[in-house]
Amino acid sequence: MVTSPSRTRGSAPGISIRNGPIPDDTMDVDEPANGTAKRKSRSSIGQAVNYRDASESDDDGAPLAKRQKSRHKAELGSDDEPIAHKNGKQPPSYKETAMDLSSDDDKPLGAKLAEKKAGIQKAAAKEAKVLRATDSKAKKPTPKKAIKDESDDEPLAKPKRRQSNGVSASAKKSNGVKQDPDSDSDAPIAKKTKKAAVTPKAAAKKAAPAAKAKTAPPKKTAAKLKTESLKDNSDDEAEEEYRWWDAPKKEDDSIKWTTLEHNGVMFAPPYKPLPKNVKLYYDGKPVELHVEAEEVATFFGNMLNSTQNVTNEVFQNNFLNDFKDILKQTGGAKDKSGNKVEIKEFDKLDFTHIYEHFKTINDAKKARPAAEKKADAAEREKLEAPYKYCKWDGRKERVGNFRIEVPGLFRGRGEHPKTGKVKRRVMPEQVAINIGKDAKVPEPPKGHQWKAVQHDNKATWLAMWQENVNGNYKYVMLAADSAVKGQADFKKFEKARELKKHIDRIRADYTRDLKADAMADRQRATAVYLIDQFALRAGNEKDTDNEAETVGCCSLKFEHVTLQEPDIVIFDFLGKDSIRFYNEFQVSPQVFRNLRHFKKPPKEEGDDIFDRLNTGQLNKHLSSYMPGLTAKVFRTYNASYTMSKLLREKMGTIKGMSVAEKIKFYNDCNREVAVLCNHKRTVGAGHETQMEKLGDRIKGLHYQKWRTKMMILDVDSKQKKKKGAEYFQLPADLDQEWIEQHQKYLVEEQRTKIQKKFEKDNEKRKADGEKPLPDKELKERLKAATEFEAKFKKENKTKKVEAEGKGPTVEKFVAAVKKYDERIQVLELQSADREGNKEVALGTSKINYIDPRLTVVFSNISGVPVEKFFSKTLRDKFKWAIESVGDDSDWEF
Repeated sequence: MVTSPSRTRGSAPGISIRNGPIPDDTMDVDEPANGTAKRKSRSSIGQAVNYRDASESDDDGAPLAKRQKSRHKAELGSDDEPIAHKNGKQPPSYKETAMDLSSDDDKPLGAKLAEKKAGIQKAAAKEAKVLRATDSKAKKPTPKKAIKDESDDEPLAKPKRRQSNGVSASAKKSNGVKQDPDSDSDAPIAKKTKKAAVTPKAAAKKAAPAAKAKTAPPKKTAAKLKTESLKDNSDDEAEEEYRWWDAPKKEDDSIKWTTLEHNGVMFAPPYKPLPKNVKLYYDGKPVELHVEAEEVATFFGNMLNSTQNVTNEVFQNNFLNDFKDILKQTGGAKDKSGNKVEIKEFDKLDFTHIYEHFKTINDAKKARPAAEKKADAAEREKLEAPYKYCKWDGRKERVGNFRIEVPGLFRGRGEHPKTGKVKRRVMPEQVAINIGKDAKVPEPPKGHQWKAVQHDNKATWLAMWQENVNGNYKYVMLAADSAVKGQADFKKFEKARELKKHIDRIRADYTRDLKADAMADRQRATAVYLIDQFALRAGNEKDTDNEAETVGCCSLKFEHVTLQEPDIVIFDFLGKDSIRFYNEFQVSPQVFRNLRHFKKPPKEEGDDIFDRLNTGQLNKHLSSYMPGLTAKVFRTYNASYTMSKLLREKMGTIKGMSVAEKIKFYNDCNREVAVLCNHKRTVGAGHETQMEKLGDRIKGLHYQKWRTKMMILDVDSKQKKKKGAEYFQLPADLDQEWIEQHQKYLVEEQRTKIQKKFEKDNEKRKADGEKPLPDKELKERLKAATEFEAKFKKENKTKKVEAEGKGPTVEKFVAAVKKYDERIQVLELQSADREGNKEVALGTSKINYIDPRLTVVFSNISGVPVEKFFSKTLRDKFKWAIESVGDDSDWEF
């Protein structure tokens, strides 16, 4: 277990006191950190546990008893001074508008935000009481009292088999799809287990002004859906846009569609064998392979430039094992004489000839003329056209991932134990189709048939198959901008808005239950505390044969939690996507005492921290406060409510800011949300390089600004006395060596532009049937770069810059200097943003957890176009939010 650095005292409980991942070489852990050690069986301990007020004794009661280990895993899935405003006034200080998250002081980032988080939670409690009091339809929360297990105060004498989410191990399957109705995963399932009718319909009626039948004027930035026909382009008339957010709510929202038509899926192209002169080499000699084995060899050969993967020992070993299995199935490898070659060692395999073959092909593709690239793109578009759209209840909807995954090597994320394994080619016989009863079933490829055809109108997938590496089910779904996806997002955020009305009671209850007599209640309260305060994922049990050893809150093991007196908890485990979660939190004294109880001997590595709790039980308890409430709703609520609060508190400070400053203000608020909600990431490998490039761009603009000022003196030397010598002084960080290097870069950049323009002109002339321009034309054009180079040499020698352009005047150059100032300001704000974001995942918050309507409202109030916050893809995804809010500036989360 990694030891903790010294912590900063004085930070409030319930906040991370650590910023980002552990530094330096401590991130490189050779031994597994995911708790895969097997438990030893042992007899139960017959001691009773006293769970009265634990604070009264240092002994903290007798040890928690142990039980047989359940094998399970979780499915987690500016430093700079403010820049002068263009009107000459100083903009509002960012220390006033948003916290200086990137300051260099020694106080941990989390500790800076502790008081802010406590204040936000206090405000949330007050708001919840007001909402319940004013909402005449809201029922009083009456959480079902947990039934106390008579053995709760006794050690677990008998091993109990844990069940995932309360579902038995022999849970029913539908069409081969595993049922996990409470999973944290967003992946769909074929048919969900029937449960009590719990929908967010009532909540949506009460809490969604955006869903009222008020038609907001469409924004220019909202992209209109394309309307192409399913099979051909015979539909010339544009279809009316489906504004589902204005449509009446369905009585039964479990029925997803009435009619569904589509053309199936697009399979990966067949493999093209290598030329006879391109071979895999083993121990320095070429080997002959069956075409199936050769294809697998090309998977690795194609990746030789990806050192992050191919140098990974786990990746290499997994590939070699699968490659050897395929060799056995296909007759093995042979030398040129036909003798069998036994491939045993990875280090003797040489893929360089294969890599060079594909590199040559890829380089040739990149070097193709523009016209040829355009023709290829048109051909590809023609092949994809039939699969891009489906007809869903008679209207066109865009299909998202209509292509079947191509075969290759599984990479995974984080420290996935199966990285490097072969992803086999998916055949039609593995694919199930979901389509309307009266629709024509798409034809499978010639000589093949579908695995199954079904007509499940409660499922939103169009096709499904099971991949071979992890045994996961893959689905073809509608695109992110479809009505189905939009409605799912809307319901998610409306459920989080509904949680506002109950959050105070939930927090009060779990705070009280932290001292509950029943061990199960105390464990549940501690888990909810961790999920609410630190955005831990709940965690679900999974089949250990098919999944990586990832965990969440409910499935934490003994070795994943380290306690440091008096109140520091260190978490170290593999979370969603096998990404290491390492963080230190300062918790309330009672939570610290509880976790110490839960780790008491005879527990040891491999044992569950929460041995009387699973995700199903936790979510069942939460649903008693509010229909449909699960652990993952807290992440959405905390992010959206916090963002709403920050924007509301600081909105008055944006007056007078430039667009770039307003964008940074928004990002600063988003960054605080990401930190408060624990949305962190490891620093990217290319971060420093990117920052250096950005710094060079800023220095380059400072240099151009200085040259422009010197041109003012060339026009009117008296300006030096008027404006002062300091105005014309060379910036301190621009030394002569850097200037000369930058000048070389500028000259080379101009040469490259001239060369590309010349090639483009010739391509155009060729397409128009004209003769290409002669080489002497290129030489003539390149003279401009040579003259530019000579000009720089003269400037370096004379320390003077001649005025450029037609009719140069002092006024023109002063205006140019102001433009350079604005460009420098924008880049410096971007630089501060990037540096502040290096350990914070802003995208995670903005895309998945912050209600997009908050961003639209901020756009309306600030006057900054929504395009500055949402890319084209996100504007399509959140079209419902953009158009339902419209020009409204009063909408609140």
